[in-house]
Amino acid sequence: MGSTETPTLSSSTNVAGLIVNDDSTFVDSLPIYVRELIAGGAAGAFAKTAVAPLERIKILFQTRTDGFHSLGVFRSMKKVLNQEGVQGLYRGNGASVLRIVPYAALHYMAYERYRFWLYDNCPSMGTGPIVDLVAGSAAGGTAVLCTYPLDLVRTKLAYQVVDKRSTFRSSSSPSYSGIQDVFRRVYNQGGVRSLYRGVGPTLVGILPYAGLKFYIYEELKRRVPEEHKKSIVLRLSCGALAGLFGQTFTYPLDVVRRQMQVENLQHGEAKYRNTMEGFRRIVQNQGWRQLFAGLSINYIKVVPSVAIGFTTYDVMKSWLNLSARQKR
Repeated sequence: MGSTETPTLSSSTNVAGLIVNDDSTFVDSLPIYVRELIAGGAAGAFAKTAVAPLERIKILFQTRTDGFHSLGVFRSMKKVLNQEGVQGLYRGNGASVLRIVPYAALHYMAYERYRFWLYDNCPSMGTGPIVDLVAGSAAGGTAVLCTYPLDLVRTKLAYQVVDKRSTFRSSSSPSYSGIQDVFRRVYNQGGVRSLYRGVGPTLVGILPYAGLKFYIYEELKRRVPEEHKKSIVLRLSCGALAGLFGQTFTYPLDVVRRQMQVENLQHGEAKYRNTMEGFRRIVQNQGWRQLFAGLSINYIKVVPSVAIGFTTYDVMKSWLNLSARQKR
């Protein structure tokens, strides 16, 4: 007991429910949920930054920003580059990464926790894809509720377009100096409630999307032959397909959410009282095609984003000794 040496972990030591062996490291001593948070946060940040320019253009399409909604993807990117420079392609990415790190960390960790809870408390559901669907949906809702204000800030920053070549600034599109400025001004407009503007369609969309994403990814992985399960290419392919199917079914809800988030910037007051009214009025005034505005770029974005996210998460789980199914 008087020794100053760091005690070693025996082969039967139990740390946070995980049985570790003699060559355990500091990583092994971390609680499982902490390692899940680290893996999820890293996966989210890496994937989001990789597709940030496409995300910026998608938001400009969805919100019908003047001068962009009639342009194609590459012409829009060229216009942003000409007006704002390279950093324009990453406008709002700081808020996006700030949001995605806790969001992805909570999302992946909650998914694992909900999945294990279902294993223990709902044995009739088995251990197959239905559990992944339910756990993924619940985890998506949990992560959204905890981080939504940051998504609102990201959208407002990405929506504003400032031509650095001109001193002209549109009076209908207020300029924000940064993340803190958006929080302050949005809060002053309507308190905490205003920070959750558009959360309704977000939740309606994320529940099926997150569930389908995890369901499809895990189901595809189960069908991969054992000798190829560690293949990065196959993991990327499974993640890409999961993202594509999930986004196709839920994309219109994302459009309604974006327009609800920025409508006070366009008209000075709220147009849509709820999600269904948003659907109805967008179809009535802008046409049903607007519900899929930016979908093509979303396909281009989702393929690498979801694929990179899932693959990075799996790799991080392996590095953090979470690759195998473990005790809670």
